[in-house]
Amino acid sequence: MDLNKQTKTRLIQLGLFLTTLVTTTLAGTEWTIGKFIILGMTWDDFLFGFQFSIPFLLILTVHEFGHYFTARYHKINVTLPYYIPMWLGFIGAPTIGTFGAFIRIKESIISRIKYFDVGVSGPISGFVVALAMMVYGFQSLPETDYIYEIHPEYEIFGENFEQRMDGLDTLILKSDLNPARMSYETLQDTIDTGREGSISFGDNILMNLGRQYLAPDDRYVPSSKELMHYPILLAAYLAFFFTALNLLPIGQLDGGHVLFGLFGAKNHGIISRVMFTCFLFYAGLGWVTTADLVNTSIESLGGFLLNIAVYLIVLYWSTASVFKEKRNRLLYATAMFTVQFFVASIFKVEGYTGWLVFSILIGRFIGVDHPPVVDNRPLTMGRKILGWVALIIFILSFSPQPLVIHGI
Repeated sequence: MDLNKQTKTRLIQLGLFLTTLVTTTLAGTEWTIGKFIILGMTWDDFLFGFQFSIPFLLILTVHEFGHYFTARYHKINVTLPYYIPMWLGFIGAPTIGTFGAFIRIKESIISRIKYFDVGVSGPISGFVVALAMMVYGFQSLPETDYIYEIHPEYEIFGENFEQRMDGLDTLILKSDLNPARMSYETLQDTIDTGREGSISFGDNILMNLGRQYLAPDDRYVPSSKELMHYPILLAAYLAFFFTALNLLPIGQLDGGHVLFGLFGAKNHGIISRVMFTCFLFYAGLGWVTTADLVNTSIESLGGFLLNIAVYLIVLYWSTASVFKEKRNRLLYATAMFTVQFFVASIFKVEGYTGWLVFSILIGRFIGVDHPPVVDNRPLTMGRKILGWVALIIFILSFSPQPLVIHGI
């Protein structure tokens, strides 16, 4: 690479990293103490956000350099990481400050073993650091007064405020209300009015284990509804989420490379399609049920039918890499919708519509198949064990409903 071009690339990468450091720090302040730039964030507030951004970016960086150093070990032409900043705090919208990071592999990988090594190294490297952060986060929880500083209204309900509030969601009271001067009943009514739109993070196996076995007994252990106020634990949780997302055993995701390495091209194609179908099935489960049909009036029938049409289009888009023929995509979408409709209606179960975005991303853009290789030698026993460890990490880290907006 030309020296000037290389310098320019390095400056772009450094600039993206520094920008992402700023945006994730802003996001950390917004999540943990509820301060936005447009709503009175101070310099001290901003500095507090480093308690989230530093551990989160450390995990992300270790993940990407796991890929990078493994690729370099195999003499694959690869770039340093490109970080992707993303922040909407200027309009009061909460974000995590980034869309992640990526490295560019600038040549074809022709070996099954190399694909496996590069794919598995990132998630496992990042997971080890995220696990350490989770352990530290639970074992160093602040005193219970910390949550009262953020939510003074909770103190009126006592130490077991979450149980006494009957599981109500987090509410930031209006600035002109003083919780200390409010009666229990008035405070309860005020909290009731703020339930809609509140946010909680869905649990996974690891976070549940951490709450049970790592947290001190004499301090408040944050539930999924209060996790956002604990920056190190929030960073670990989000790292688990992205680790699980990367390890989905589908297509060309890191988990897809693991799947390809473990089972070969033919079996990868079968398993990847089965996993994608299960993922898509869960994502859209409950989009439309018989209850919606019963509650639809003649006046709202048009909107009801439009809702179904939009969903069928989403299913159709999601299968672009699954079927080449448009007719097969349409049949697949229709069959998927029909089964989802009856399963959700009969068993009263719902999936997580947020996964539909990733279904489109995987099914239409990333693809459910894996590139072929010239060197198809099977994995060594050590690599096979590592591959199964990666799949176990996926199960431990995966959250069926990672982000829930209540009342919507």
